[in-house]
Amino acid sequence: MSDKTHTFGVPSEENFRVVSGFLDYLKVEKGLAPLTVAAYSTDVGQFSGFLGKRKRTLLNTRRNEVRDFIEELFANSVDGRSVGRKLSALRHLYRYLLLDKLIEHDPTLNIDSPKQWKVLPKSLARDEMETILRAPTSALKRKQGLAMALRDRAMLEVFYAGALRVSEMTGVKLEDLKLDLGYVLVRGKGDKERIVPLGKSAQAALSEYMKNSRPVLAGQRTSPLLFLGRGGRRLTRQRVWQMVRAASSIMGRHASPHMLRHSCATHMVENGADLRTVQTILGHSDISTTQIYTHLALDRLKSVYQKHHPRAKAR
Repeated sequence: MSDKTHTFGVPSEENFRVVSGFLDYLKVEKGLAPLTVAAYSTDVGQFSGFLGKRKRTLLNTRRNEVRDFIEELFANSVDGRSVGRKLSALRHLYRYLLLDKLIEHDPTLNIDSPKQWKVLPKSLARDEMETILRAPTSALKRKQGLAMALRDRAMLEVFYAGALRVSEMTGVKLEDLKLDLGYVLVRGKGDKERIVPLGKSAQAALSEYMKNSRPVLAGQRTSPLLFLGRGGRRLTRQRVWQMVRAASSIMGRHASPHMLRHSCATHMVENGADLRTVQTILGHSDISTTQIYTHLALDRLKSVYQKHHPRAKAR
């Protein structure tokens, strides 16, 4: 995400008045340089737009919205230094609003600095995953197009079944696939090998790919790789990202291969899988890395509870 061009929404008129007053304060009372004021304007304006999507304003912001804003920045690959600058701008804004008695509480209080954050990975809901997995199955007239749709479907199933990384997916060899036994051998970071089980859906998609798609894509070439591009070429990381994004775009999301990996782990934990098993499937060397999925599952549990339990909300 471009730090300069990304926007989260359209600020409200109230937000516009608040930001204008804040910028005047910075220029007149604080005497800050024009470039510094411009940077504050960009950062606060970005947060204002983020709040606009939630039908909130700068004057009724809650602490959790500041945290959500920071999480969104990290999720869009904004570096920690830039996130720290934006948080600093918000701290200055809310000190100004407190001084002018426009608010009673500062929502930036007790927000950790970005370097102390451990951002949880994003995952998809189960119905969203089902939509993505169905995406590449639409009927295509051309033989090559159908072959690519079958390949994409098989790759998506394997991503979700085995929580593979992009580099692992593009590097899987034919000899690594043990379809009759229901698993694939994956070479992860540091050339560490692990056995990843494949569910029935992934096995069926792979079987169809091997029978009706891979021979078409390979053409006259031979390749040791399982998944191929046109003409038997090796798939690039960029092409895999594009495929996942295209499959998720039909529901208005911009999913990534990482999100499919995280979704696999999260849904397993939600269904009661023990962390050691999830650790093995993901290829984590340290179980503390896997433990983040318990937080994701707990957040989902709380959300469902709040929505459905008759006494979850204040009466």
